[in-house]
Parts: sequence; structure tokens; C-alpha cells
Amino acid sequence: MAERRATSAAESVPDDWPARPELSLALNRMGCFDWDLDSGLMYVDPPALGVLGMTADQYDGHPSSLGRTLPTTETARLDAVVSQALKDGSERYSTYIRVRHEDGEQSWVHTQATIQRDGTGRPYRIIGIFRDAPGEPGGESGRPDLAEERIRVTSVVERVTAILAHARTVPDVIDVLNDARALGHLGLASVILGLVEGGRIHIVAEGQLGQPIPEFDWTGIDDPFPMSEVVRTLKPRFIETRQDFATSYPVLWPHLDPLGVSRAAYLPLIAQGRPIATLGLLYKDKEGFGAEERNLIVTLGTSIAQGLQRAMLFEQEHDLAEGLQQAMLPRRIPAIPGTHIAVRYRSARIGRDIGGDWYDVIPLPGGRVGVAVGDVQGHDTHASAVMGQLRIVLRAYAAEGHSPSTVMARASIFLHELDTDRFATCAYGEVDPPTGMVHLVRAGHIDPLLRHTDGTCRRLPLAGGLPLGLSAEFRRLEYPVTTVELDPGETLLMCTDGLVEVPGADLDDGIQQLTQIVRDGPYDIQQLAEKLCAVVEDRGGEDDMALLLLRRRGTDVPQSSGKLQQHVAQGDPDALSSARHMIRAALRAWGAGERSDDIELVADELMTNALLHTDGPGVVTVRMLTGYERRLRVEVEDTSSALPRRREAGESGVSGRGLLLVDRLADVWGVESRGGGKVVWCEFVCPPRAAGQTSRP
Repeated sequence: MAERRATSAAESVPDDWPARPELSLALNRMGCFDWDLDSGLMYVDPPALGVLGMTADQYDGHPSSLGRTLPTTETARLDAVVSQALKDGSERYSTYIRVRHEDGEQSWVHTQATIQRDGTGRPYRIIGIFRDAPGEPGGESGRPDLAEERIRVTSVVERVTAILAHARTVPDVIDVLNDARALGHLGLASVILGLVEGGRIHIVAEGQLGQPIPEFDWTGIDDPFPMSEVVRTLKPRFIETRQDFATSYPVLWPHLDPLGVSRAAYLPLIAQGRPIATLGLLYKDKEGFGAEERNLIVTLGTSIAQGLQRAMLFEQEHDLAEGLQQAMLPRRIPAIPGTHIAVRYRSARIGRDIGGDWYDVIPLPGGRVGVAVGDVQGHDTHASAVMGQLRIVLRAYAAEGHSPSTVMARASIFLHELDTDRFATCAYGEVDPPTGMVHLVRAGHIDPLLRHTDGTCRRLPLAGGLPLGLSAEFRRLEYPVTTVELDPGETLLMCTDGLVEVPGADLDDGIQQLTQIVRDGPYDIQQLAEKLCAVVEDRGGEDDMALLLLRRRGTDVPQSSGKLQQHVAQGDPDALSSARHMIRAALRAWGAGERSDDIELVADELMTNALLHTDGPGVVTVRMLTGYERRLRVEVEDTSSALPRRREAGESGVSGRGLLLVDRLADVWGVESRGGGKVVWCEFVCPPRAAGQTSRP
């Protein structure tokens, strides 16, 4: 019975059993080679050539000809492995290499060999195998190239995460993605970043390392693109073959094929459970994605998503803060005849980028202009809100015609009565461009600077008073007025301490440095303002900055050739007579010519109105303004805040014709509020003086 079972088993064995070694090798995609180091010839059997993607007629017996199917990097790495084994006395070596096939695809091949040496240890022969190794289990742990790649990808993730920690805006994140030093070690052909906006994907960065990918700037989430797919599914998409690319995305593939893209990874960038963007990583000569590499790439996407979310939130907060700040500042700067004005505001770029610094330019009656620069304590929305209220109040007090000291005192009282614990520093000046006179007051603020026409710059020391709010609390509302004369071409500079604060230095040193910068700066005040802003940005201080520059123009500013003034009291006919004589003398001295009668008549009417319709005295001022034309100006100031009104006089009436007379005879006239009173003024264009006439009475 046992004999029959043995005979039956023997009859079932194939004729070629056991298989010959060459058959076993061929069936398992394995071949042999024998390398004679002395002659340099290497025998490679047909199965081994098949594993390497070659035929017998393509191989000439020299190892160098094997390089036609190996990428250059793989040839260099294999040579390094073999050379190291020969030098260090090893008996064997083993490594994985990539092989490039005719269709462009790549595959992994494992090679191992035994090194034969003579009695002296000199290597003379290498006998080994080439074996096809497609995704074999545990193969990655024995592949030095994958270990190196794992280290490289990990270092890229760490580096990008560290860099993104400092990215504050979306352009900063894009710069990181476009920086070859950040992502270049991943071997990428291109990086594409698309932001999810309004149900569509907006491509904002592409072509980081290679040629740009001509994908549409805007694509729909339902479109047949990989970026759209990962946004819909919220899952990464790894594309490992060119065939997969061509089949899955036929619309996109014709644009990628000429660029040599063979692999890609597309990631949804998710923040707080929703996709905010999508990232595409495109590769050339890239093998498949291992499990660990996929995890690292997903980790990289998470870091980029977090950095992008921070940047988006920062930009939203910054836009809100900037909008609030700009709403609190003047929307436009008025054109003041006889002056050039430049203003700037720069935030400290910390926190909410908002603060209490402000500037203002206030047109005043008679061609004068008020200029203010201030700083409310704090860097938050409350400081900005207080600043807005204080700026408007100060502007209103100035426009009412109050003196600079009164403007400052009333602003301090307002801030003290406001429901806030903030105080403010401020510098305010009233400039008269025709005469160049500037009246300045200071409330705990830094002194302004004056730049002369020759470029020299000096500090204007002002006596000053306590900051706004504090002076009212301590009942010390005195704000001394300092008067300076601004010559044509000279520039007044007013700023907040954000422009002069230097880390590690006191305020005086900062003002000295500012003086030097202004002295060496450009003449044009707009360019000078930009230069000062650049200094602040380079310094990177922790305070915002407001800047105001005012230059008095030199050629077309009406210049005062003289001024005469007379005080006229109620019930004093002698004073009224003296005022009339003063006006006649001025007209003769200044050569008013044929306008003399009109001027005398109008001036007499204004003086009479002031005495009849008010309870206090009047002040008559006559001055000649010269420049682009000669104009004689008559001003009558009284203590009544009631504005004059035109009235229709009856046929037999004697009252109500005064303002009609002024309007008919004067070239221009108007009324200015002056604190508790007003000034009624008029101007007459006068012909040039005749030769020999004097310019002063």
C-alpha cells in the first residue's frame, strides 16, 4: 500500500522538478551579475537586464552602460555604496535603486552582492543579483535613500513651521511657499496655493521652483480639478503615476504633461473644521509616496493651514483697526494758500495696530490755519475713540476763533469731564501764512522742530503746560503761548513721540537724532515725510506715530507791508476820529490810489456798526498784503458774537444799507468768530504803487 502511494506521488512530479536556479530567478524577477574588477567587465544575465529595463543588445558588458536606465542621482548613489564597501573591507553590500523605464515610470530595484578578495584583501570580483522590489513589506527600513528622504522631509516640516510662526499676513505665507530655502529640499517642481473664497478657489501662488502651472486663477469647487476635489472631500489626494493624473483630471493634465510632472500631493488646508485653502505639491522624478512620507506631508499641510489662518485673522483685525483709525483721522487735508502741508500716520504694528495718535489741519478765518498733533494714552480701541472725540472738540474750539491757549484749556476740560481715565498730550499752533507768525502752545507734548531754508534744523522750546485732562483735574489750565516767525521756505515739524523714541536711549537723544535726519533729509516735504516714516518702520518701535509738516511758501504768499491798529472805545469821538485819520494816512503811504474813497467809506461804515450794535469797544486794523497782488485789508473787531445781517431798507429808511454798501464796494468781505467776539473784514485790490511812494506810513 505504501509502495503504491510512493509510486503515485513520483508519477505526479513535473519532469523539470526541482526547478533550475535560472528558472527560479526569472520567475521571481531576479537576475545575476558577475563583475570582474581587474578587466572592468560585468556579465549581466537576461533576467537581470529585464529587471533593469534593458535588453541584451542595449548592454555592451561595461557597467557604465547600465546608467542609461538609472537617473543620474541613482547612479551616483550606487557608485558611492559600492566604493564605500570596497574601501572599508566589507564582504557584502545591499541597497535599493530607482530604475526609469521607457514610458517614464520609475520602479524600485534591490541589489545585493558578495565581494571576493585575494589573500592581501584586495577586491577582484563582485558577484550579485538585481531584484524587482515593488512596495515590498519592510523594504523601506532597509533603504538608506528613504531614511535620508524621511529626515529631509521632517526637517522641511520643522523649518516651515518655525518660519510660519513669524508670518503675519497672507503674502508672508505665500513668500514662505515661494522660498526655495523653505520647501526646496522637498524636490518640488511647483507649489500651488488656492484660497477658498465665496464658493470658489482663488489661485494666489504658483510656480514656486519651476515653470508656472497655467491653471485657472479662479476655479469652482465642483470643477474637475484636484484642488476642487480635496475641498469637497476634505481628504488629501496623492497622485502617484502620470496615468492616474491623465485619467482622473483630463482637463488639467495637458497643462502639466509638458512640464514633466509625474507625481503630486493635494491637501485641504482646514481651520476650525472648514477648508480655508488648498495646497498642491507637484514633483518631477518622484517615486511613490510611502506611508510615513504621506503623514509628514499632511503634517506640513496642517502647519501651513495654521499659519494661513493666523495670517487671515491678523489681516481681518488689522483691516478693522486700520479702518477705525482712518475714520478717526481727517479724511483729507485742505489746501491752505501760502503753505505746503504733509501729514503721515504709522501704526506700531503690534497688537491691534491702533492707537490714540492724531494730526489735524484746521482752516481758520482770514487765511490762517490751525495745526495740531496729539497722543491719547494707550494702544487700543478706547484710545482711538477718545482721540476721535478730542480731535473734533479741539477742531471746533479752534474754528470758533479762540486763542491757542483757550483752545487747549477748553480741550483739557472736555477730556476731564469725559467718561475716561485717559489723558492726552498735544501741541497746537495757529499759523498766519501772509505774515509768517505762528502762535504755539504745548500740553505735555514734545517740542516741535523748525527747519530753515539752508537745511539747518533746531528745536523750538515751548514753555508748555500739563497734559490734557490732567491740567483740568489739578486746575492748572495755563498754557503759555510761544510766538515764532516762519520765513518763506521754512518748515514747521510737529510729531508724536513715536517718531523720536529710540530703544535704549532717552527722549532728548531721540530728538537730536530726529533733528539730524531732518537736516540731512530731502527738501520736498512729501519726500521728507516718507523718509521719516521709513525711519520709524526700520526702527520697529512699540508706539504709533503721527507727523505734520508745514512749509511756508516763498513766492506767492501775500506779505504784510505794514499794519496799523487803533482801539476805539464806546462814546469816544476822539478815538473814532483818530481811527479815520489813521486810515487816510495808511492809504496815502501805501498808494491806494483811486480806491481811497471806497476804502474810507467802507471802513467808516464798519466802525460805526461796531459801536452802534455792540456794548463794547472795537479795534480797527489796517494792513497791506503784497505778493501775487496788492490787497489792502480792513478789520474791525468787537466783543459781540452776534453776526451781522443784511436788511432791506425802506424807501425812506436810513438803516439797513451798511452791509449792502460793503458788499458793493469791497472786492471781498467776511466775518470771523474770535472767541467771545467777531471780526468783520474786507479787502480791496490796489494798483501797484507809483514810483517814489513810500511803503510805510
